[in-house]
Amino acid sequence: MMKYDLAVIGGGIHGAGIAQAAAARGFSVLVLEQSGLASGTSSRSSKLIHGGLRYLESGQFGLVRECLQERALLLKLAPDLVRLQPFYIPVYHNTTRRPWQLRAGLSLYAVLGGMDKSTHFHTLPRRAWANLDGLDTTRLQGVFQYWDGQTDDAALTRAVMHSALELGAQLSMPSTFTGAEIGAQGCTVHYAHNGQPQSCEASILVNAAGPWVNHVLDKITPAPAQLQVELVQGTHIIVSGKITQGIYYVEAPRDQRAVFVMPWQGKVMVGTTETAYHCDPASVQPLPGEKDYLLETLAHYFPRYRSPQQREILSAFAGLRVLPSGTGTAFGRPRDTTLHAALPRLLTVYGGKLTAYRVTAERVMQKIESALPQRKIIANTRMLKLNPPG
Repeated sequence: MMKYDLAVIGGGIHGAGIAQAAAARGFSVLVLEQSGLASGTSSRSSKLIHGGLRYLESGQFGLVRECLQERALLLKLAPDLVRLQPFYIPVYHNTTRRPWQLRAGLSLYAVLGGMDKSTHFHTLPRRAWANLDGLDTTRLQGVFQYWDGQTDDAALTRAVMHSALELGAQLSMPSTFTGAEIGAQGCTVHYAHNGQPQSCEASILVNAAGPWVNHVLDKITPAPAQLQVELVQGTHIIVSGKITQGIYYVEAPRDQRAVFVMPWQGKVMVGTTETAYHCDPASVQPLPGEKDYLLETLAHYFPRYRSPQQREILSAFAGLRVLPSGTGTAFGRPRDTTLHAALPRLLTVYGGKLTAYRVTAERVMQKIESALPQRKIIANTRMLKLNPPG
């Protein structure tokens, strides 16, 4: 039976990041992925590498600072995958967040980002409004412009996993996790690879299964404690047309939630929503009401989409966030990642941000390294270039 220092369940961005971080430290790693890399949430995000400007409203300053630092690093490590884009926040007479609030928030955003040039912002002169992709200027009072990052989330995940494999990690795919026994000295992990039962031993088991994290814990002996979480569905739609000037950060007219309107593969992408989800994570689908909500928001700001002929949805996709259970709307819930050590030699990753995947992986390694054998460090993930997969 093969033995590894680390077995990782999940081939999303966090599983890939943990595999890269572990392999960079010289540990032997096996990643189990049930279908395809980034086949879940890691290919269904808003495609943004950003600090999370809206998280300032809920006081998540540490998360914003961390994400801005990681954004700056990814711009250096993955210039072909992560690019700065201009973002525009239009302010109308009835916009909830007033100009002074946005100015204060963007100023704090810049401070948390170390006042780097990429954190600068300004107000757009009125003469430039006509260039904003047909944005409705009726009763428009001002437009703030700042910078944040955009990526191809699935391509980034594949690039991180490719880096991990080059460092010596192994990937078993498609492989479905079927169970594990956790002991004082290590774990026995069971899985089905291409339908054939397999087993391996590992010093540590890391559960990075995204929306499936508690499903994984259900299959582990002895039964580990689970955190109470909620799955929240986020839907995006793709429509025809072009956005050439950047990305628009707008308020949904129905409930004032943040929605992005952005260019994506020669078309226009709009998202996202926040809808409670209680079914099988593999069955998540965009809901008709979510599509209507996003079309309504798009048409509110871009009049050309008020015509029925322009309102055809070319495609739509939905992903799932893992958020802590709580009262109130999902919009205000913490977005911090939780590392849950339910049993010795078992660590579960709850939640997480695409932007902060690398630093999350570093924290995982700090938490488990004392239980692993000593190995020779091969590389530092802060210096590993990420290239688009071939």
